[in-house]
Amino acid sequence: MADIVRRSRLRNPALRRGANMLAALMAASALLLATHGAAAAASTKPASAKTSGAKANKASAARPTAREAKARTTRKASAADARTAAAAKGAPRSKAAAASSSAALQQASSAEARLIAVYELFGRGQPRPALAKARDLVRDYPNFQLAQLVYADLLATQVPPAHAFSDATGIGRLRSDPAMADLREESRRRLQALRDRPPAGTVPSQFLALSTRSRYAIAVDASRSRLYLLENSDKGLQLVADYYVSVGKSGIGKATEGDARTPLGVYYVTSSLDPKSLRDFYGAGALPINYPNPYDVRRGKTGSGIWLHGTPPQQFSRAPLASDGCVVMANPDLKQLLRKVQIGATPVVTASSLQWIPRPQAEKEAQTFTSAISAWKDARANGNEAQLKKFYLPDFQRNGSKKNTEGFSVLHDEVEYAQGKRVQFKDMSFLHWRDGDDTMVATFGEVFEGEKSGRTRRQYWLRQGSEWKLFHEEILG
Repeated sequence: MADIVRRSRLRNPALRRGANMLAALMAASALLLATHGAAAAASTKPASAKTSGAKANKASAARPTAREAKARTTRKASAADARTAAAAKGAPRSKAAAASSSAALQQASSAEARLIAVYELFGRGQPRPALAKARDLVRDYPNFQLAQLVYADLLATQVPPAHAFSDATGIGRLRSDPAMADLREESRRRLQALRDRPPAGTVPSQFLALSTRSRYAIAVDASRSRLYLLENSDKGLQLVADYYVSVGKSGIGKATEGDARTPLGVYYVTSSLDPKSLRDFYGAGALPINYPNPYDVRRGKTGSGIWLHGTPPQQFSRAPLASDGCVVMANPDLKQLLRKVQIGATPVVTASSLQWIPRPQAEKEAQTFTSAISAWKDARANGNEAQLKKFYLPDFQRNGSKKNTEGFSVLHDEVEYAQGKRVQFKDMSFLHWRDGDDTMVATFGEVFEGEKSGRTRRQYWLRQGSEWKLFHEEILG
């Protein structure tokens, strides 16, 4: 802790007197001290506080009311307990890392960016500006529990030690309160995700190719409690925003109905539910995904009703592990997401920990799979049922109805559909998933020569040895 304090260069004597109570703030801000101008970046976010109000807050910061001072007592334990976890990543960083973190603050939601700015101001030895920002933050987001905790701790620095309250019993109760542990873990995960940014020019390893018809893609990293929003264009996928999220109270890896776990895999948004049709519990709305997908069903997984949704009005955010399996976002963040998703076209990857790879690597892996799907297309066009059969697993299904490739149903239909015709594939998306098995979700349109439109297919492939085999297909239109 002493090293963190020295790196922070805290000069204010009053600040030193309250340093033990705010060890978590100092440790957290130490992660951001290398980010020159980070507070300025955060301040560019919308805020309803006026300049005159900020001045009044600054003037009154040194004179807390009796109620504020008493509130400070109930918060002393939590900041001290957070010291060890937050200090673990306090090492100085490179200029590139600093620039990345600055961009992170711009990408984060308004409330989160403002909270991080409070951390940084405190770490720079500016407790009163930090207090003013914290006061504005809790006024604008009164249900943001973590911000309330930080605000109360900052108030404590304004009380001379001679007037401090001592309530060892109350502090002991708070130290063992699970709610306080949840808030400390939420703070740690927010800071970790904003400091450890995905390298520039990389994408989650699942996104090998994405059609420009899918304008956005979503990737959830459960280990960081983070949802990443990527925008798709002719230049490829680009990270444009990321948000704190909560997942299942029992963790990840959903297998059965009611296990309170968030599923892992590749999914698509299937609908958008109007908040007026939902209970307040779901907040600003809900985006259901297609769990269980065909690969989940193949492995015997059960359950349903997995959504991306908001929080109740009285809660800004929830603990990192808090849902019944859904991915839960703060309502302001969800509202941003709702404006961007496309029903049936926006992929959602949920992973225990995302692996980010360079875009050229993703393109290379996509080309490898393209050769397999092109061979399937050629066998079909040539009318060779024996050759075509090699691409299907015996338990292949189409649109949920089991079709046995031993008979004529699938193979004959495909040959009749495509034989002798020249077909063009377009709008191809390849989503790769590994979790013991190696699977690919391929979505594409096909148009025959002389026709203006055709089918859109979504195929699920499984690698067996060096070969790819089809086990499920959906005709989307």
